[in-house]
Amino acid sequence: MLSDFDLMNLIKSGRLMIQPFSEEIIRENGVDLRLSDEIGRHNDLGKDFVLDPSDDVAISKTYSLTKSPVLLIGPSEQVLLSTYEYVEMPDDLMGFVELRSTWARHGLSIPPTIVDAGFKGTITLEVVNNAPYGIALKPLMRFAHVVFARTLSKVDKSYSGFYSGQRGIRLPKKVRVLHENNLVSPE
Repeated sequence: MLSDFDLMNLIKSGRLMIQPFSEEIIRENGVDLRLSDEIGRHNDLGKDFVLDPSDDVAISKTYSLTKSPVLLIGPSEQVLLSTYEYVEMPDDLMGFVELRSTWARHGLSIPPTIVDAGFKGTITLEVVNNAPYGIALKPLMRFAHVVFARTLSKVDKSYSGFYSGQRGIRLPKKVRVLHENNLVSPE
């Protein structure tokens, strides 16, 4: 895992890019990322709607994206948020994204999120409000914390998938069914 000293050296050398960059986001052993002004909310498609994650049309119906000066998350609501910072990872560094503990203490949670070696883009965060009340977030609040780790060697295949280069929230991608053994895997 990398220290603040290691991270500053990677940033100064240009190997790790975080834009816009402010030294305030560098922490003892990671980087705090701030929120953008975009929020993705589930559309109310009725209780009988069933999502087929292999259907692009169905996926496109599930969320509405808006920009707002206040990101209100209702009780028991799951939303998509985006980091304000754009990150470019070198091919020998990956990151673990966690929620800052202050937000977890208020009742928010995010699933484990990995930033792959070679990833470029803003980071979309899947956020759930477990509290019995709404929570108002504002753009530019420090929200997520990324802990970086070096891979033992450079990866052979830097990340270049569906979410590469994203700016703002990118909706979930379609999954494809592998007919040979009936498994479902991402495209």
